Amino acid sequence: MNINDNIESPLELRVSFNKLLEHYEESINSKDKDEVKRAKLVLKTAEKFPELRDGFTDLKVLKEREKEIEFILRDAFNPLLTLNEIKTASVPFHNMIFNSSNRFKDIVKTAGKDFNLEIKNMLKDDVYIIACTIILQACYGHKLNFKRPFLYEIPDAEGIMRYYKILYNADFIEIIPTDKSIEITQEDFDMLLDNFDNIDIWKEKFPPNSYIFKGFVISNIFDVTDDQSISNIKTNLIGEEKRQNEDFMESFHDIFRSLFGLKDIQVGFSIYNKEENTFERVYGVGMKSFLLNDLEKNDCSLTLCKRSYGTLLKDKKFYAVSDVDKFYELSKGKAPQYKTLKDQGFKSAILAPIAENEELLGILELVSDKPKVLNSINANKLVDVMPFIVSAVKRSKKDEENLIEAIIQKECTSIHPSVHWKFKAEAKNFIRDEIQGEEPNFNKISFDNIYPLYGQIDIKGSSQARNWATQEDLSIQLSLTKTIVEHAYNIEGLPIYEQFLYQIDDHLNGLKEHFQVDSEQQISAFIKDDIEPLFEHLNQIDEFKQEIQSYYSHIDDKLNVLYQHRKDYDETIGMINAEMASLLDKKQVKAQRMYPHYFERFKTDGVEHNLYIGEAITKDNNFNPIYLYNLRLWQLQVMCEMENAYYQMQNEFSIQLDVASMILVFSQPLSISFRMDEKHFDVDGTYNARYEIVKKRVDKAYIKGTEQRVTEKGKLAIVYSQKQDELEYLRYISFLQSKNYLDTDVEIVELDDLQAVTGLKAIRVSILYHRDQDDKEVYTYEDLMKEIKA
Repeated sequence: MNINDNIESPLELRVSFNKLLEHYEESINSKDKDEVKRAKLVLKTAEKFPELRDGFTDLKVLKEREKEIEFILRDAFNPLLTLNEIKTASVPFHNMIFNSSNRFKDIVKTAGKDFNLEIKNMLKDDVYIIACTIILQACYGHKLNFKRPFLYEIPDAEGIMRYYKILYNADFIEIIPTDKSIEITQEDFDMLLDNFDNIDIWKEKFPPNSYIFKGFVISNIFDVTDDQSISNIKTNLIGEEKRQNEDFMESFHDIFRSLFGLKDIQVGFSIYNKEENTFERVYGVGMKSFLLNDLEKNDCSLTLCKRSYGTLLKDKKFYAVSDVDKFYELSKGKAPQYKTLKDQGFKSAILAPIAENEELLGILELVSDKPKVLNSINANKLVDVMPFIVSAVKRSKKDEENLIEAIIQKECTSIHPSVHWKFKAEAKNFIRDEIQGEEPNFNKISFDNIYPLYGQIDIKGSSQARNWATQEDLSIQLSLTKTIVEHAYNIEGLPIYEQFLYQIDDHLNGLKEHFQVDSEQQISAFIKDDIEPLFEHLNQIDEFKQEIQSYYSHIDDKLNVLYQHRKDYDETIGMINAEMASLLDKKQVKAQRMYPHYFERFKTDGVEHNLYIGEAITKDNNFNPIYLYNLRLWQLQVMCEMENAYYQMQNEFSIQLDVASMILVFSQPLSISFRMDEKHFDVDGTYNARYEIVKKRVDKAYIKGTEQRVTEKGKLAIVYSQKQDELEYLRYISFLQSKNYLDTDVEIVELDDLQAVTGLKAIRVSILYHRDQDDKEVYTYEDLMKEIKA
């Protein structure tokens, strides 16, 4: 078998001891008789086998001349050091080893029969290029600093990965050009300097097997497990994407196992909350806290005893527990950290404070199910690791703060991504002015000549449904109350009980006959001030205890009222709003890709949304009215889809409610600005304010000459004032009719005048519904209701 088989390299490898033998030839002239004697013996041995000097590629020669090679290399592999040194003789970048120290043999043997020795951090293309750099230095004198640490990763008897660094001694090699070699000019060299990643250029200048490598290398190998483990910890902590990976914590465990040389240790973290003096769980894939166990957070004084509290939080020193069971017994089970560790089956542990500048950030937790393997002595292995842990935790806390701010911005301040660029630019100006010593001022954020779009899907009859739910809950609670008070009156006959019964009946009649805005408040006050003190008294009497307990089982603990029908109502409204808002948000993602625009939505009794589109928002000079028309059509289509989605999920709600949809068309461009005090955008100018007035009042408008509201369940209402808007939207409606979104019953109506607003009209058209997403059959609202109730 040829040593060069299955290897692509510019170097044709030949094992040769010529350079070493030349060294011995020089030693013959030494004044040291022993050195001369040894040199002659080596040269005599080599003389019998010319291939040892001339070089060979056949692997059989290594086996046939094993004793002679070992004899020739004996000075390099001192028998006295063979159990201590880790050393091999081989050819470079090849896993074939023909001589090694006993310690190296033992390390590989311990790794097991299935272990395959190879250099881990060497890519195939890199090997080729490294060989080229060797040629450049040996044949052309170009010194390129391409020294990288090469490593073996070899498991020990416990299966713990250990790391070994390889240092090559290249004193005994020769590089000889062949007739395949190409002369490398200065121009070639300069080009190679800029093309490390282009393997094709390197292969063009250094064809495979165009040079002969004649000789061998001695590899001096060192156990660098501690250093490499620290480096791996640093690398793992730097990569944010790695920390989100499911395998991150398991690899982290393995790194610490290598560092400590212990197979069965686990790593956990807990974050310190200074404001609340608590430890909190770190959220992440595979993250655990062995101090907190199943708790999300816990007070520090309930997590640690006084001594460990002082060591970790005040002194910022390691706290080692070499024998959990022993210390648990000594503390009589009163020290919380021993009990928590014992409950999880751990026998030893190290708790390390993650701290910087006297500020505690969190706790690094190492645990093992074996006693004494973690202790105050090997805890010092963490000294070199902790700076990287501290940096990672600081960065993680900063990322969390940024994420919190981003969520607050998204959920509370409504700064949409489409306009974020302007806020960012103004913030930069603010910082610049501050640095230059000027009075910083956050200037007004405004956008001119933009087109507004407004739409809403409103829950019809929500006020009546809320009132009904309130009446039902109050009636049930008063009836429960009446039963108990009647029982008390029958036993004691006190006039005050009779008065309470009168008040209860009065309230029950009021709920049925004339429920008012303050009825709920009056009844709640009556129950709190009069009935609850009575029930507290009656609860002391055995005869009433069961009744009183039964009453309170119907009462909500947090609200202290009977909260059943109102809960159904609130949950229904919440679910409707959440589903509609979620659908609108998803549709918005696609709409933003069509053309960027400002978007905001609000949850009330339904979902409202504002859209603003124009060149000022995108900051690019590519706005065209076609994008406005497209967005208007998109809005119409999405309103139909939201109605369909609602009625498809209506059966999931506790209370059956209807919705009605409306769009407001405003054809004139306007200006909006960000109100710093209210943290949202609003229109500018007196004329533009008319738009906001219409928005707030139009859904309550009546069709002229009737008592009928413009919005109606099952219909889409499009409110406008200009004839060109009417014609435009009729075209959209015709298109959506062809796609079975809308019915053919289009009507155009005039609306009653609103305060300060006249001349409004509306297009109303029925929405077509589908039973589910795959249903091709279309239904009107009436058809759909019949199908649902059937």
